[in-house]
Amino acid sequence: MAIDDDIDRIDIDPSGEGLTVGVVCSRFNAPVCDALLEACVGELLRLGVRRDDITVVRVPGALEIPMALSGLARTEQFHALVALGAVIRGETYHFEVVSDQSASGIMRVQLDTGIPVANGVLTTNTDEQAEARMHVKGAEAGRAAIEMANLLQAIEDERD
Repeated sequence: MAIDDDIDRIDIDPSGEGLTVGVVCSRFNAPVCDALLEACVGELLRLGVRRDDITVVRVPGALEIPMALSGLARTEQFHALVALGAVIRGETYHFEVVSDQSASGIMRVQLDTGIPVANGVLTTNTDEQAEARMHVKGAEAGRAAIEMANLLQAIEDERD
């Protein structure tokens, strides 16, 4: 089914020019998280976000990400935020707790503050799965943050 031309659409600007982005990245599983961060920042720069408009905060692990995101959001200095981390399944139930609570906290930050948060926290069964996904997921998170910041601005512009 084709969408008719007479239906109102909101087009999203893919450019990051003029946007400020905060990135919270876990230190736990450092090699994977460092690669996520590198890919994310690289994508933000490619999309036109100025280096001076990117703020990176490192936290101990995935459970600390939502608190840092909340702190950044409360500054009202960011158009979008990005959460980066890696939760790799171990032999205990801890994997489910960390995965679920981290994702829930990340979602709550964006819904409570109205600032989009791209969730780039990998949850994998093995180190190999995390390594295979880290570059793509980091870049995807950067793109998602820019897209959602621009979408929210476009929605605001439509209301005016």
